[in-house]
Amino acid sequence: MFTTLMLARIQFAFTVAFHIIFPSMSIGLALFLAIIEFLWLRTKNEIYFKLYHLWIKFFAIGFGLGVVSGVTLSYQLGTNWSLFSDHISNVIGPLIGFEVLTAFFLEASFLGVMLWGWNKVSPRMHFISTCIVAFGTALSAFWIISANSWMQTPSGYFIASDGRFFAKNWIDVIFNPSFRHRIVHMLLASYITTSMILGGVGAYYIWKNRHQQEGKFLLKFATIALSILSPLQILAGDAHGLNVLKHQPVKVAAMEGLWETKEGIPLILFAIPDEKNEVNHYEIGIDKLSSLILTRSWNGKVRGLKSWPKEERPPIHVVFWGFRIMVGIGFTIFFMMIINFIMMIKNKIGQSTFINKLWILMIPSGLIAIIAGWFVTEVGRQPYTVYGLLRTIDSASPQITAGQLSWSLSVFLLIYIILFILGIYYMAKIIHKGIVPDEKINQIRNIF
Repeated sequence: MFTTLMLARIQFAFTVAFHIIFPSMSIGLALFLAIIEFLWLRTKNEIYFKLYHLWIKFFAIGFGLGVVSGVTLSYQLGTNWSLFSDHISNVIGPLIGFEVLTAFFLEASFLGVMLWGWNKVSPRMHFISTCIVAFGTALSAFWIISANSWMQTPSGYFIASDGRFFAKNWIDVIFNPSFRHRIVHMLLASYITTSMILGGVGAYYIWKNRHQQEGKFLLKFATIALSILSPLQILAGDAHGLNVLKHQPVKVAAMEGLWETKEGIPLILFAIPDEKNEVNHYEIGIDKLSSLILTRSWNGKVRGLKSWPKEERPPIHVVFWGFRIMVGIGFTIFFMMIINFIMMIKNKIGQSTFINKLWILMIPSGLIAIIAGWFVTEVGRQPYTVYGLLRTIDSASPQITAGQLSWSLSVFLLIYIILFILGIYYMAKIIHKGIVPDEKINQIRNIF
């Protein structure tokens, strides 16, 4: 039997996991659209023009679903987490307000020009609009990550006598200790996710013997992008991990599956953690590698979970496996990039049916890694909503009942599943339909 608190957490987790899919795609696709529109303006190559009109439809659906699925999050803060909202609204509220006023309005306003402005504004103005939307998506991530990072590593605040949080220094609030690491990690993840989608669609067109030129361009673009982004993400992830070790060491202990405080800890590749007996079963690891990564020393000491009381530890299974899914996918993408980069240098990209099918299978891989990473981040912060200061059990609404939450969660599940199926269906239909017909290209070209 689920408690009211657990149902509230499940509902918010489900909504966030669904929502994060679409902004992640939007952030990367907006930048891609800006790049190919710039290339079209410089070269007048129809490949870029056709690809823009293919992916703008994909972007519009993702943007719309992101807005719809995100609105419910703010309502849940009021209905299911009223004590949380009451305590920290003076800090988090303005950050969310800044996101709406500076980013969302910017995106929503100029998205209209992107979609319907081809025969109403000049090519340069249309390109500027695309760039503004791309900037707006990144700016939206800036404010959301800032708010969430503050909950992970709170700074620049004071607590009034009634328990409410207030900002003492907004610069310290916004640029809190984990913010710079998390915003870089998130933006790179979004761009990598988009690159995997682009490459997968390009491989699909080549495999189906359709739109060969466009398909090869998408594969090459994705490979070049990943050759830059993947190594940067490995470096950013390493820096982020060290930051988490400094500010949230218990989360790192859960990520590593480390129970005992000791020197020279192994990098555990596989294990089945046993929370009851505080041991790992069937453990497979690389000796001393985690110590090297976390402390820069083969014999560095790292704290284990047993050094914290049980009530201060996060649920280890979600954190442990979420971290391995995220990292495993990340390195799979990295090695796939190396293979494709070699094939591109040899001018053989897109010629391997096996690699093309692998690209197609890996289209959702970036999104899965992002969701897994968010679970590591949020579940690893437990049992706190504001780390070390406000416990989750003290954040939920006292008036709401388990029955009410069960009913609303069921409705959310039904509606979101329908939205997801329809969204993926129309996105797949756009990709399957393919490039804009030449007669439509000619109509738009004549406008300019």
